[in-house]
Parts: sequence; C-alpha cells; structure tokens
Amino acid sequence: MARFDPAALRRAHRVLSGYVARGEVPGLVSLVAAGDEVHVNVLGDKAFGGPPMERGSLFRISSMTKPVTAVAAMMLVEECRLRLDEPVDRLLPELADRRVLTRIDGPLDDTVPADRPITLRDLLTFRLGFGIVLAPPGSTPIQRAIDELELAIGPPKPATPLQPDEWLRRLGSLPLLHQPGERWMYQVGSEVLAILIARAADMSFERFLTERIFEPLGMADTGFVVPSEQAHRFTTSYQADEVTGELRVFDGPDGQWSAPVPFPSGGAGLVSTADDYLAFSRMLLNGGERLLSPRSVALLTSDHLTAEQAAGGAPLLDHGLGWGFGLAVVNREDGLATKGRYGWDGGLGTSWAADPATGLTGILLTQRADWPAPWHAREDFWTTAQTSLT
Repeated sequence: MARFDPAALRRAHRVLSGYVARGEVPGLVSLVAAGDEVHVNVLGDKAFGGPPMERGSLFRISSMTKPVTAVAAMMLVEECRLRLDEPVDRLLPELADRRVLTRIDGPLDDTVPADRPITLRDLLTFRLGFGIVLAPPGSTPIQRAIDELELAIGPPKPATPLQPDEWLRRLGSLPLLHQPGERWMYQVGSEVLAILIARAADMSFERFLTERIFEPLGMADTGFVVPSEQAHRFTTSYQADEVTGELRVFDGPDGQWSAPVPFPSGGAGLVSTADDYLAFSRMLLNGGERLLSPRSVALLTSDHLTAEQAAGGAPLLDHGLGWGFGLAVVNREDGLATKGRYGWDGGLGTSWAADPATGLTGILLTQRADWPAPWHAREDFWTTAQTSLT
C-alpha cells in the first residue's frame, strides 16, 4: 500500500504556507489521503483580517459540483428512471426538435435541423451542442441572446435568476451551436442535468442530492445554502482585479450563498468542506460504495472524447485531459499525473482528483478565483501531492 513520505509532506506544508505568507490568499485547507492515512494543512484565515481558518471551514466548490451531479444522474440510470442513450425529449420536451447554427458567430435564424436528438450521454459528456462560448463577451449573436435571456452561462454562481422550468424554456428557444455529439462545450450540460434529475426523480434537485448522496455519505456540511448559524464557518471569496491584480471581495459569508435560490446550479452551486468531499471521493475509489455499482463508476470515470473533441476543449482540457461524466480524466502520461486519474477544479479556487492506481485523493480549497488571472497554488499543490507517495 502506498504511504506518504514525511519529508514530502513537510515540503508541501512549506510550499502552501508561502501563498498565505505572501498575501496571495488569506488562507486555505489542503488534504491528501490514501487508504486510512489522511493529512490536512489548515493555513491562514477565513478572510483577510478575519478569524483563523479551520479544518471544517466552508468553501464554494463551484465546478466540483459537476461530478456530484453526474453521480446523481447515474444513480437514476441504475434505477432505470433514465437511460444513457435515450433522447431527453421524454422528460425535457423543451429540447426536442433542435435546430443548429450553421456557424457559431452567425445570425440566430441561419440554422439547419439537428441530425439527432440530445441524449443523457450527451449531457454527461458535455456534447449536447451548447455551452460557454470562449469569445469576447457579447461578440456574437448567440452570446448576446444568452445575456438577454438571463441564462447566466459564464463565471461560477450559485444559481440563475430564473426558476428551472423557465430557464429551460428560454434555453430551448435558442439554436444549438453544434450538432449533438459533435463537440465538447463546457458547463451547460450540468445545468440541464439538474432539471432532468429533478423531473426523473419527482423531487427537487437539491432534495435528491441531500437525501440520496449527502446523507448516506455523511456529507452533513455540503449543500447549496449556508444557513446563518453556520456563517461563522464560511470563508470569504476573492477575485484579482484585472488591471491592478489587487484582491477584491467577490462574495462574503452573507452574500450569494446565504439564502435559498430559484434554481440551484448543477454545475457550480455547492458549498462543502475538505472532509465532506473526501467522503465523496472515497465512494468513487471504493467502486461506488453505497451509491453506485463499480460498472457505473468505471463508466463515469472513463474518457469518452475523441482526440479531436479533447483538443477542441482547450484551454480547459489540456495536458492529457479527456472527459468522463462530469469530470476530467487523464488519458495519457503528461507530467506527474498518472493515466486514469480523474477529478475537476472549481473556478473560485478549489481542486479535487482521485487516482485509482495509487489510491490518492487530493483536495485543495482556497478562496481566490482563477479568473481573470490564474495563479499557481493548484499546480504546486498537485506537484507536492503526487510526489509525496512512496
């Protein structure tokens, strides 16, 4: 069994402490685990000038929500309430009879019929034909239409301002950007999945996650809202000014996550802790224990993209990354990551991955957004994590 090298763990502590000492972030929590061995660094404060960070501090995990949403969908597949290759039209009639733009920057009425319907597999692999357009904001007709319809497709938020049914109705009024199954496009698949899961399960998306995933795994601190009595545990989120680089508050403990929202984001809405997400990671490493079959976990954590689709996902998919169901998969040795490692990052400064080959789970929770200016704490965390096992 792999063990952690004490000297390497001390090096990891020293490297991560430097980010706090230099004022690049007020604090952070990092965790590495293999088997029953768990090592945690709790560094700095919950906010600049705020109270000390704690192991149980709450963080906005943003896109680390996506793997949780994918697991929920696969649970419904195993119960035969959903089918991977069935058109979603049965439960999502708003997405039936799609039309597709002839070019992504073209007028919205210049379209052709979709070659086929959208399936659940398309949603899980982000190949439904719709997603974030990586172009200057408002530079294409489809981007302007997305903004006018208040679909909130962009940087991490806990919710859109719309109820789920209205959000989907507005999305269904727009053409697809690519044919279903043709291209990988980020984010929107997880939001549509949240609605599909609620309709298939006949309960709200947040209730399904709570009753079917969080409670069985003991993830008591994971959810879409931080109640007022827990606000003292909630960290403040920062974003670097695009011009000056100065860190400014993006969201405080009494901000966007402090009250229930109309449509909790299946792609970016959750708040969690390091130990809660470790429970989720261990479930996957243990073959879906208590939630899924090993076969479903294998399917969820396998790369489903062609080489061309993965290349088209740059810069989000690079350095040997492909895409499974709601998470990235290392599909070739490129650097220190082992082939088959899976996980995903959160745009507000978090990261998670699990490596079936070594049993390693790594979790980094910080309060500094990766946009508009990236920083290197995540990269350095993974260098130290992957070189700490003996």
